[in-house]
Amino acid sequence: MGKQLILLADDDEAIGTVLRHALERAGFAVRTTNHFPELLGWVEDGDGDLVITDVVMPSGNGLDMLPKMKGLRPELPIIVISAQNTLMTAVKANALGAFDYLPKPFDLNDVIACVNKALAAHPPARTLSPAATTTNEVRDDAHLIGTSPAIQDIYKSIARLVTNDLTVMIEGESGTGKELVARALHQLSNRKHKPFVAVNMAAIPKDLVESELFGHEKGAFTGAITRKTGKFTQADGGTLFLDEIGDMPLDAQTKLLRVLQQGEFTAIGSSQPIKTNVRIICATHRNLTTMVQDNAFRSDLFYRLNVVPLRVPALRNRTEDIPALANHFLGKAHRKGLPLKQLSGAALDALCAYGWPGNVRELENMIYRIAALHSEAVIGVDAVHAELQTLPEAAATQAPHTAASAAAAPKPSEGLQAQINDHLSRYFASHQHSLPPDGLYERILEIVEKPLIEQTLRATAGNQLKAAKVLGINRNTLRKKMQQLGLMDAKRDLWRSAS
Repeated sequence: MGKQLILLADDDEAIGTVLRHALERAGFAVRTTNHFPELLGWVEDGDGDLVITDVVMPSGNGLDMLPKMKGLRPELPIIVISAQNTLMTAVKANALGAFDYLPKPFDLNDVIACVNKALAAHPPARTLSPAATTTNEVRDDAHLIGTSPAIQDIYKSIARLVTNDLTVMIEGESGTGKELVARALHQLSNRKHKPFVAVNMAAIPKDLVESELFGHEKGAFTGAITRKTGKFTQADGGTLFLDEIGDMPLDAQTKLLRVLQQGEFTAIGSSQPIKTNVRIICATHRNLTTMVQDNAFRSDLFYRLNVVPLRVPALRNRTEDIPALANHFLGKAHRKGLPLKQLSGAALDALCAYGWPGNVRELENMIYRIAALHSEAVIGVDAVHAELQTLPEAAATQAPHTAASAAAAPKPSEGLQAQINDHLSRYFASHQHSLPPDGLYERILEIVEKPLIEQTLRATAGNQLKAAKVLGINRNTLRKKMQQLGLMDAKRDLWRSAS
């Protein structure tokens, strides 16, 4: 048996060459082109066992080619690769019949594994859903921002889930964007023209949960002066998003389980069953498995809801997305009437280096605050540091050290180098799929130079001659640096703080 033939379409010569060599080393024959009509001709002639195609090339759009290739040969597996790493690219590729979508830059081992999987599966012709046949009508407004590998996994999962009504359990820390994921699942599904109803279970008083979800008749209980329509009825035909499902009381869990099992419910005070047609999407920041073990959450309900678990990554695990998120929020702030701002490279580096325990929500709030409170058009690193210092977790890290922690601390000469090395290591790790923006050397110098000079001046009570000697530079150089860094007016304060 001869080698299986891979048809590769990419106009990036470097990527095409590397990919071709990797495929050939894996034992495949490869035919390459940078011209979509040529690729379509090969497919029409019956050539090739699998296609790998880029999305954007001078001769057209790979997503437009997908239906044509699938129409000619429905059984032909097609893998889409693209540098346009958005949610809509993943959704459209999946909807139009691609076996898989791989965002650039990719790991060659992942490509080979995907090729082997596709050839082993040899999928039959796919029947496209109505959503799939009208992908150009889907608005790119899901508001999920980022191109990191972690968020790309979410994009690919959403793309596979929008064509069905499976129940989804979205997990993740508070502020990671779980409701945005739920809304994207709804907006890109066949239910998009029906209601999306969100319910925060943690915000509803315990004794009103059943009334909120299922409704009640007039006079059903004390205070029920009118008839109330429940969320299940309001979401009919659409999606019901149950946020913080871990806060649902046990008695309400029992009734929800019956609804999921029987497909109907009754309002409080009524004996008339109501059929329900909703897709359930849940979210939680809690560990429901532990809650089940502690009998705080029904195990049978958990298994009903946890059909497809989806984990939204913490922001600290996708720091390469922070610049895009920050600029997105600056744009939103401008649309809300605030002045249009930009962030300097050093300011973006400072944002990327922070841990963000409050995740995307915390970043968004901080960007709005910066846009509102800082007058400069280009926000520098000092403004970012000042805002970071106001956050609760920053204050916690400034608490006095105990004797034990002081004893365990490294020597200053060792600790500084270790901390800088650790910081830079984490910074480069956050850019493992792309290099940092140009000008890193100057940005790092800017971050380090100002506190170094400032602390030296403070230690010398503002004596520039002594400070220059400590720093090992001449006084004129020191004065020039002070002017550049805005420290000339700080002398009086430095004297005061040192006395």
